[in-house]
Order: sequence, then structure tokens, then C-alpha cells
Amino acid sequence: MAGSDGDGGETREAGESVKRGGARPPLGSRARDAIRQRIIDRRYPQGSRLVEREVAEELQMSRVPVREALRSLVTEGLLELLPHSGVRVRRLARADVEHLYEVWEPLAVQASRLAARRVARAAPQEPEGLGALRGTLDVAERAAAADEGAREVAAHTAFHEGIVTLSGNPLLARTMEQLGWQLQLLFGLREEPAHMRAQHAVIFRHIVAGDEETAAASTLLHVRDSRSVALRSLFGDEGDDGRGDGHSDGHDDATLYTNLY
Repeated sequence: MAGSDGDGGETREAGESVKRGGARPPLGSRARDAIRQRIIDRRYPQGSRLVEREVAEELQMSRVPVREALRSLVTEGLLELLPHSGVRVRRLARADVEHLYEVWEPLAVQASRLAARRVARAAPQEPEGLGALRGTLDVAERAAAADEGAREVAAHTAFHEGIVTLSGNPLLARTMEQLGWQLQLLFGLREEPAHMRAQHAVIFRHIVAGDEETAAASTLLHVRDSRSVALRSLFGDEGDDGRGDGHSDGHDDATLYTNLY
């Protein structure tokens, strides 16, 4: 089985952590979370076949919860069924990336708008979640300085999740949760250019200022540029169809996004 590292220990550790904080999740949920994480961090690479028995041995679980988890991940779109031979990690096609960005773009823009609105209404106090959002920027900078790509990607994902949390809209949060794992997978597969961190800083600055429309506009630029980066990284395509700037002209991206607004 491709990508297997045989470390059932981290699954047990995660389970014990949850147990200390509350009720222990069902085995099927624990298996799903463990397999999903292995897909996201590419221990199970795209196209690799997952054998139920081998996964169960790796996670030190019976095959029943693993079978349940694999079925759930097929529904989520991270795995796909193979005729008469189990499942494999789904390969992202260009259409998959396009469809993901088509859905994520308006949700990300609205999340930033609502987050800025909540900050403005809470002033002069800071609403809950703003400090955590600020922290993701610090983590990303430290990870980049230490050349820790996986940690930087995790911070990138946490930044966008933090904006959704700060928006204070539970319906938006539930909707975004359905996209979250696919976004994490995509962020982990593409390159992570330095100007993305500068864009995050710009978005954060406008949210802190309570400027709804400028926060929304800077998020729109960021998501469209992220799309261009993803298409270029995964398919050798500039991905600039006029919707985003693509940053293919060699400008200093950090300066551009710092001075844009």
C-alpha cells in the first residue's frame, strides 16, 4: 500500500486526546480522520490503492470501522471506488480544481466580509477568534523561515478556517466544512509561493480595520490568484483566464499586495 508508514501510535494519541476533552469518538470516525489525514499529507499519494486489511493493521483497528471510513471518504470525494478491487486515492483533475474554486470563491469572499463586519460591531473590543486568526499568520511566517512546507500549508488552511469562524455564521461554517478537506488536499499538492503570506496579511489588515468591502475585494484577488497558482503547479497551466492576475509578469508580489489598498 503506497504511502504507509505503519504508525498507529499517532491515531491512539489523537484518540486519547479527544477522550480527555470529552466523549471518545466512534471507531469509524477515528478511522476516517486518520485516513483522511494520511491523504492530505500525502502518505497515501494520489492514485494509490488502499487495501482495507492493510489500513486496518496500520491503524490497529478491526476492518469494520475502516470499511465504514473508506465508504465515508468515497462520499467526501477523497477516495474513489475501483471495479471489484476496493478504493484508491482520487487524483485531482483540472475540472475538480476548477469546480472547487468556483464554489470556494464566493464563500471565502463572504466570510471575509462578515468577519470584518463582526470586528467593526465589536469595536473597541476584539471579538473571539481574532487573536487566533492573527496567530495563524505568525505560524506561517515561522514555518516559512524554517522551510517547513507542511506546517506552512496547515497554517494557510487554518487562516481561511479562522476567517470563517470569525464570521460568526454557523451556516457558513457548516457549508465550508464540506469543502475544508478538499481545500487542505489541494493546498498540500500545489506550491506555496511567498506572496500568499503577504496576501493573507493584507486580508487580515482589512478585517481588523472592520472594512467589509475591502476585505472582500482583497480576498477575491487572493482566491483567484490561488487558483492560478494551483493550475500552474498541478497542470503546468498559467490558469489566467482574465479572472485573476496570476502574477505571471514577475512583479514583486509582496509589494504589490501591500500597496494595493
